Amino acid sequence: MNALQDTLARTGRETLKTLKLLTRNKMGLFGFVMTILIILLSFGGPLVWPPEASANVEDINLGISAKHWLGTDFQGQDNLRKVINGGKDIVTVAFLTGILATLLGVIVGSVSAFLGGRVDSLLMELVNIWLTIPKFPLLAVTATVVKLNDPVTLSLLMAFLDWPSLSRQIRSQVLSLKQRDYIEAAMMLDLGTRNIIFSELLPNMMSFITISMIGIMTFAIYQQTSLVFLGIVPYSSANWGVMISAAERRGVLFNPQAAWSILVPMGAIVLFQLALISFARSLDEVFNPRLRTTV
Repeated sequence: MNALQDTLARTGRETLKTLKLLTRNKMGLFGFVMTILIILLSFGGPLVWPPEASANVEDINLGISAKHWLGTDFQGQDNLRKVINGGKDIVTVAFLTGILATLLGVIVGSVSAFLGGRVDSLLMELVNIWLTIPKFPLLAVTATVVKLNDPVTLSLLMAFLDWPSLSRQIRSQVLSLKQRDYIEAAMMLDLGTRNIIFSELLPNMMSFITISMIGIMTFAIYQQTSLVFLGIVPYSSANWGVMISAAERRGVLFNPQAAWSILVPMGAIVLFQLALISFARSLDEVFNPRLRTTV
């Protein structure tokens, strides 16, 4: 019981310390709070503000008002309610793609650098070939062949295409860390490849890995919304990409009165990406004690 209490107390202290570090960087704090808010609204918001089931003819293409804070669309439905209900797929795909692509890139890059020799040559040759393939055209072609009717399948496909560049970066980091004294000592003590990679190497690269994952997430948002906008990926739910596509097809670009129908989902995408990038700016100080002063 005492061990559990000590663990909880230590976790609480570390969490509080991390939050204090985040508050030191105003943009990082903004990104962190905004990211959490978008996640909560995307998953919890539909329970409070469910989507409207029918069109409202009297409220078509209205501007900002006390009744509709972000205007209405071509069906007279509230844009704020639609953007809240349309965020779940975007957030899910972004995080799943980021996690899966990062995991694959880290494994391939670290194993390649650590083992070296023929394994390194073979894996890097595979990565070089993969990097020459244009990602989005291949993704678009694959999406027309494979049925991508759920976020998980789309995330798996995008992660499978997005990992190679990160693997090369991880390989370079591991090759540099292999020259450190503590890594050479661990290798001389024969602590095992798995233990050295996951206990000695990767913890020293967590800042770089996390920031790289956020970069993949932002790119995944562009990929998903582009596929949905082009009509390649069918979605039953009106996510932000669907909102942009529907507004464009209804001639919003030629009707200034209906501009909010396309500006709102575009603004949501930009805000989500800005939040992720701003959050990433503060992670260096969280993971790297050398960049800190007193907390």
